[in-house]
Amino acid sequence: MRYLPLSDGDRELMRQRIGIDKVDDLFHDIPEAARLDDLVELPRMKGELEVERLLSRMAATNVAAGSVPFFCGAGAHKHHVPATVDHLIQRSEFLTAYTPYQPEVSQGTLQVLFEFQTQVARLTGMEVANASMYDGSTATAEAVLMAHRLTRRRKAVLSGGLHPHYRAVVENISDMAEDRIVALPADPTGTEDILAAIDGETSCVVVQSPSFFGHLVDLRPIAEKAHANGALLVAVFTEAVSLGLVEPAGAQGADIVVGEGQSIGNALNFGGPYVGLFATRSKFVRQMPGRLCGETVDAEGTRGFVLTLSTREQHIRRDKATSNICTNSGLCALAFSIHMTLLGEAGLTRLARLNHEAALKLAEALGKVPGVEVLNGSFFNEFTIRLPGDAAAIVDKLAEKGVLGGVPASRLLPGDPAVANLLVVAASEVNTDDDRAAFVAALGEVLA
Repeated sequence: MRYLPLSDGDRELMRQRIGIDKVDDLFHDIPEAARLDDLVELPRMKGELEVERLLSRMAATNVAAGSVPFFCGAGAHKHHVPATVDHLIQRSEFLTAYTPYQPEVSQGTLQVLFEFQTQVARLTGMEVANASMYDGSTATAEAVLMAHRLTRRRKAVLSGGLHPHYRAVVENISDMAEDRIVALPADPTGTEDILAAIDGETSCVVVQSPSFFGHLVDLRPIAEKAHANGALLVAVFTEAVSLGLVEPAGAQGADIVVGEGQSIGNALNFGGPYVGLFATRSKFVRQMPGRLCGETVDAEGTRGFVLTLSTREQHIRRDKATSNICTNSGLCALAFSIHMTLLGEAGLTRLARLNHEAALKLAEALGKVPGVEVLNGSFFNEFTIRLPGDAAAIVDKLAEKGVLGGVPASRLLPGDPAVANLLVVAASEVNTDDDRAAFVAALGEVLA
């Protein structure tokens, strides 16, 4: 009874009080396709030693990203993370730090977040950045909500080049708020006419560059059309290293810039935790979600740091909050900031060039394989190829040959026949000439 203290009578009373017939009614907002019909297919009770052996065998069936030539991206990128990063974030004062509610005893945490904000603002070409968000997808959704507050409109236009997971998160939050979403079809060729979708009812236009399919997008005409119609431009990125070479979205007229910071300082980690980056114009700062750390001086004139703005539900009334973000990705933000500090501006630029050069070499080599077509005219370190067959099946065959050759677009866009033969391929500084040669040889054998 320690863990299940409620009787059947208690449960029946609770159901009557909240007006439901069965417990399943509590989950009616979750789509049927996302629910489990039964328990997860795992063994029932086991001892500690048995569990350790079982999970070890299960883990051994995975192919680790660092063990074979690896060319997957699509929002989760493999880069080299210096050992210094892991060493520093495991210090107890960082590893166990919580929300800095008391600035007088949280100066170290606050300074880290202040430096992080400064780096993000510089990278994105914006004037102010917050103290991190959960990940790139939730940051994008929060940007759309922020645009609605600023424009007092409820319609968002989403580019067909936006990462499908980001689009899904935006659509989910918008559905709950009964906001309107205009999502353009997937854009593997980078030729969509997003300008035609912008009108006087538009709150914001959400455009990713480099796009999900790897295309670099000129944001200037989109920003001009959006501003002419009283809308905001939300610029998205999923590859933070691109900020070392691609012109910042802020310089191209974006009003809000959001994205994923995992590429810098954070390993793949089976999909998380990651760190969302969020930056905007200073005139919009009071509608920015999350928290903002500021620099000040105390009564004696000594430099110090505080939470300047923190309009979260935990701090103010729910109806006045700008975000439902409950905490920030503090440790991941610290890892990002340490890696950025180690790189410096020149180091980030060099790293970005290495990534671009690796992608150029790979695209040129893959383009020579009979039956393969590279769809991109411009890209950073990720591009899309069209294959003469089902991309998912080809990727499985490549894996059998010891090459993780990319992400089939159909995996993230299921049911769309237009992307069934498309493969999104990423290259980075960790790929060697031997890795590229192994990929090209394996693909040639599979297609033959």
